[in-house]
Amino acid sequence: MSVNTYEAMFLLDSAKVAVDWEGSLHQVHEILTKHQAEIVASRQWDERRLAYPVEGHKKGTYLLAYFRADGSHVADIRHDCQLSDLVLRELILKIHPKLVDQLVNQAMTSNPHEEDGPPPDEDREDRRGRRRRDD
Repeated sequence: MSVNTYEAMFLLDSAKVAVDWEGSLHQVHEILTKHQAEIVASRQWDERRLAYPVEGHKKGTYLLAYFRADGSHVADIRHDCQLSDLVLRELILKIHPKLVDQLVNQAMTSNPHEEDGPPPDEDREDRRGRRRRDD
């Protein structure tokens, strides 16, 4: 099979990540390299409260990674993620070859908090000063 580029979002156990970020990163990279994946880029994306508990966890840390691998190895990577006590969930998507450079550059330079808008406290402050039309 041919080598493709993939984007992977890993949801990691926040408690384990907080204790040892480098060790956690190494553990995920080890899963990828074990299956002959070449890591193009990776970074901690964000830590967030989850909408619903995942394996009993209410918080999770996201790791965004781009890697090149033979398509036949992706199922093995997913399987190892399921066996890992660090990785709660994973999402692996194949990237179109024309979009690889653009997506990697954007992901490595953007901040996940930019998309959220103003922090909740600032938004609440703005609303307190406004009067409703029916007052």
